[in-house]
Amino acid sequence: MCLLLMAIVLFAVSAFFYSYPAASEGVTLSAGLGNYPYRAIALTFVGFGSALTVIASISYSKRSKNLGNSSRQL
Repeated sequence: MCLLLMAIVLFAVSAFFYSYPAASEGVTLSAGLGNYPYRAIALTFVGFGSALTVIASISYSKRSKNLGNSSRQL
């Protein structure tokens, strides 16, 4: 459960970083990568969040299989 909560927090932080524009003196209409300098950090957080989600789902599936097998043995 903790891994899923951490993944959700990472996704929320990455959404903020991904959409946060750089402070610039001149307003331009271009949507270049220079206007959003934190996108690399955001994509890194998304990668870690995705990995945590995969690990949590594998852990949950193994745990649910183990609980199912132990209840059948009783």
